[in-house]
Amino acid sequence: MLLMTSQSIFSPSFSNLRTVSPPKLPRKARCGSVTVMASGDSRILSDVFFEPFEEVKKELTLIPHRQDVSLAKHMYTDDAEDSINQQINVEYNISYVYHALFSYFDRDNVALKGLAKFFKESSLEEREHAEKLMEYQNKRGGRVKLNSIITPQMEFSNEEKGDALHAMELALSLEKLVNEKLLYLHSIAVRNQDVEMADFIESEFLGEQVDAIKKISEYVAQLRRVGKGHGVWHFDQTLLDSA
Repeated sequence: MLLMTSQSIFSPSFSNLRTVSPPKLPRKARCGSVTVMASGDSRILSDVFFEPFEEVKKELTLIPHRQDVSLAKHMYTDDAEDSINQQINVEYNISYVYHALFSYFDRDNVALKGLAKFFKESSLEEREHAEKLMEYQNKRGGRVKLNSIITPQMEFSNEEKGDALHAMELALSLEKLVNEKLLYLHSIAVRNQDVEMADFIESEFLGEQVDAIKKISEYVAQLRRVGKGHGVWHFDQTLLDSA
């Protein structure tokens, strides 16, 4: 009886195998390659697409040497710079109107303290928007230019609607106008392929502007419901008690 051991069945034969040596790598990189040395090992990285010391030569020649020229300005067009300055002026003008509304409702013979508080906070918010745009202008290497602010009207009484509703409808119209201006500003960024500026407008202004329009729209609807009488006082108290 022929017996086969497990070794004879499963052990492979290595008699026909031969050892293959790894390919030798060249010691120096040829054109279009970089030789990387690490612990005596040499490898070649081909297809190098970025040579910083070569490509930076053009940028070095563009760095201004005059003291009155921004060093930070880069891919920031003149019309983008001008549009930011225009929006700064818009924000300051709206802030001025809201400050006038605050002054009106704070009078002793009007005495709607909630509305006075609302418009004072709104004025401050618009000024903060202007300052945020000024900071951005400086960040991009532009120059801030402050233009004239129009003198606002100071009387807001309205025989038909009442002063509260009249003022809130005015505020709603102003917020929609600001939104249109911001969308135009965003279109300038898109037209100039200024992705950073477009992102700044989207993240810092547009969403907040939509929220403001929604909130003031609700205030207008509520004031239309209560009319010009005692309900205005209750609405005013709601604004006064709000955080």
